[in-house]
Amino acid sequence: MIVAIESASSDPSLALAEPDGAPIAVEGWSGDSRQGSELVPRLLAMLAACRRDLREASAVAIGIGPGSFTGLRVGMGLAKGIALARGIPIVGVPSLPAWLAAEPDAVAALARAGAQEAFLQRRGDAEPVIVAREELPGVLPPGLAVAPRELATSFFLASTRPPHRAAMAIAAAAAERLARDPAGDDLALLEPAYLRAPRGVAEVSRWR
Repeated sequence: MIVAIESASSDPSLALAEPDGAPIAVEGWSGDSRQGSELVPRLLAMLAACRRDLREASAVAIGIGPGSFTGLRVGMGLAKGIALARGIPIVGVPSLPAWLAAEPDAVAALARAGAQEAFLQRRGDAEPVIVAREELPGVLPPGLAVAPRELATSFFLASTRPPHRAAMAIAAAAAERLARDPAGDDLALLEPAYLRAPRGVAEVSRWR
């Protein structure tokens, strides 16, 4: 069983999937800056509802961002803790492509990159870019976008859907990866793809 965690925004999600990626359960919700505190109780409740046990986990899949610094750190910490405790592989999956995979009719995905900026990944783009709020109308394609509810509200985005099913897409991507590389990622080296330095830090040592 793959345990998948997506916490790059204030709309996190969790999923359980079979080792081949077949869905078992997925749950997403809209929260606030404390969304990370809900991951463990919601994961335990999902396992109980599905009559599954964490000891059945064969791998952990984690959305690596970009997005919320706090959410990414909390989710990565939980994913690494499960992988270390159970001695199972961990797989990092870029968050915004997973948001788009979970919503096939969406043309773009957006995550918060700061008070007045967003990470934008349009369908077909290789990498996300950072866009100021006032620049979004000129670069955001017409149509549905996947975005957290708080970002959609504060950036006045008209047609959006929250990434509540993203964890299932992350589980599916991890299953594909593990079929090719059963070892997954290096537990010690895997880290969030922040793409920019946090406030007060001049630069980051590695960009993805």
